[in-house]
Amino acid sequence: MTTVDEPQHEQHAFEADVTRLLHMMVHSVYSDKDVFLRELISNAADACEKLRYESISNPRLSSDGHEPGILVALDEEARTLIVEDNGIGMNREEMIDALGTIARSGTKAFMDRLDAAKTGEKAELIGQFGVGFYSSFMVADRVDVISRRAGDVEAAKWSSDGKGRYEIVSVDPGQAPARGTRVVLHLTEEAKKYTNKWTVEKIIRDQSGHVPVPIRLVEKAGGEPSQVSDGAALWTKQKSDISEQDYSDFYHGISGQYDEPLANVHFRAEGRYEYTTLAFIPGSQPFDLFDPDRQGRMKLYVKRVFITDEAELLPRYLRFVRGVIDTPDLPLNISREMIQESPVLAAIKKGVTSRILSSFEKMAETEADKYSKFWDLFGAIIKEGIYEDLERRSQLLKLARFRSTASNEATRSLADYRDAMKEGQSAIYYISGSSLEQLQSSPQLEGFRAKGIEVLLLTDGVDNFWPTNVANFEGKPFKSVTQGLADLDAVVGQEDSDESARQTPPDVDAFVEFARNLLGEEVADVRVSGRLTESAVCLVAPEHGPDRQLEKLLQGAGRLQTVSKPILEVNARSKLVIDIASTHDQAFREDAAWLLLDEARILDGDKPANPRAFAERQARLFALAMNRDI
Repeated sequence: MTTVDEPQHEQHAFEADVTRLLHMMVHSVYSDKDVFLRELISNAADACEKLRYESISNPRLSSDGHEPGILVALDEEARTLIVEDNGIGMNREEMIDALGTIARSGTKAFMDRLDAAKTGEKAELIGQFGVGFYSSFMVADRVDVISRRAGDVEAAKWSSDGKGRYEIVSVDPGQAPARGTRVVLHLTEEAKKYTNKWTVEKIIRDQSGHVPVPIRLVEKAGGEPSQVSDGAALWTKQKSDISEQDYSDFYHGISGQYDEPLANVHFRAEGRYEYTTLAFIPGSQPFDLFDPDRQGRMKLYVKRVFITDEAELLPRYLRFVRGVIDTPDLPLNISREMIQESPVLAAIKKGVTSRILSSFEKMAETEADKYSKFWDLFGAIIKEGIYEDLERRSQLLKLARFRSTASNEATRSLADYRDAMKEGQSAIYYISGSSLEQLQSSPQLEGFRAKGIEVLLLTDGVDNFWPTNVANFEGKPFKSVTQGLADLDAVVGQEDSDESARQTPPDVDAFVEFARNLLGEEVADVRVSGRLTESAVCLVAPEHGPDRQLEKLLQGAGRLQTVSKPILEVNARSKLVIDIASTHDQAFREDAAWLLLDEARILDGDKPANPRAFAERQARLFALAMNRDI
């Protein structure tokens, strides 16, 4: 226990990131400033939960017998709003760390996005991201924070006008809470409505009515507080006693977002281990969804005591799910190290993951439109599980939806693809790339379209990896249309009626052999194509090498020093190829062969290997076409 020292008065400057955030808070126009109260109450509830947790190992911290609680006090005459809790509190050093710096990288990412947004879009950003304590400066021209850490004698006061600096001064313990934190907002003239009892009570009920700490409201100094929330944890109630609005309000509080949840999964598991889960599927993408360092957002409770929000309670491919898991089967003083190794949590993680995936299956079967929206939002993340989660791969493949050549708009399941397969078709064909438009114009699709064979169009980054890691779907292997031989002759489709049209002209055979010898340093082979019907040439990967898109991705990431040589395929029925092959001028044939290779590179999204040589060859052929020398 500390003792009272001489009063100390310190001036500090905010860290640069905080200064940026405060500037945006004050100078931006937001559609809903009410968010500040939700953030302050959320912080107060967290402080009460931390006190509960620390009291497990140090009961003296809460030995006064007062149950955790939050008091919101209004004073219209003084134009102040106070949020006070009797939670863990802060000492002087913790105030500097908590109120002078931004600890979460997510807040900095929020600011970067806010900075980049147009002025008209800023109103839509607030409420979608947790901006925490600093949101107070949207409604206050000065904020005072008086706090005493549980178990300490000394108390301190933090004060700032939000313009770049703050001060910390020691205060008389008699002017501070016995323990916990008192946040005093000196409201601006425009924000004086937040001293109205009915306005504030409605905000609390709408946004914070389900925090697991009781909330009381007092209208004026010396008045009698009224109970606004009883602190009953929503997840402990019967589903029949919870309205959709209750679920929505709880989701807003726990997620820090203002969108409506797309769905929720609420259940109690009994058996070897008991636990209650309330999980939400957001109605929009969290802004840091694709952050490689992003962790899950499920909160772990033990007997309604908050333990941590950093435990990996779900696989990473479900990191968009928000909610709580509460179990009585863990010790209250469980450490983070024990959490990672706990067989209880491993069993809970498995059970909750299965229930959430089952809810996706039910949504896909009974609410197709909602599932389509869900897949648009989170399908790219779910596909990470196809790559990573061997145990649930089959289930995830059934959940997956894809764009394909069979439909311009609607997505297709692999079961839809299987049912539409042509007679003699032995594989599920796909092509991967950076955009739908690029893939739809790819020459490698021509022969498949001519046969009426459906091809999956894969545009997500993870699509370059999982197909090569998955053996098959219900016995049908995945095969890239840009890899190996097309082997379309075995498939019954729209066959050529004229058998002679399918024969390779002798001149083309000779030109292919000529190009094979000429281009041997650049390509693994030159051969007649079984997949082209319109384009003259295309590039494909060898049968047993990596897919070309995957290989380029790995090289771009520095994972491959060199790439394998592609195969140049030539359309033997292309008029351009036939005309080139029938010409016996050696120089012309050489230029034509090199230009065909560069054309294939361009069609594949690459540049000519030697732009100057490409331009010179093109100029010589232009000159030849116009019957003049160059």
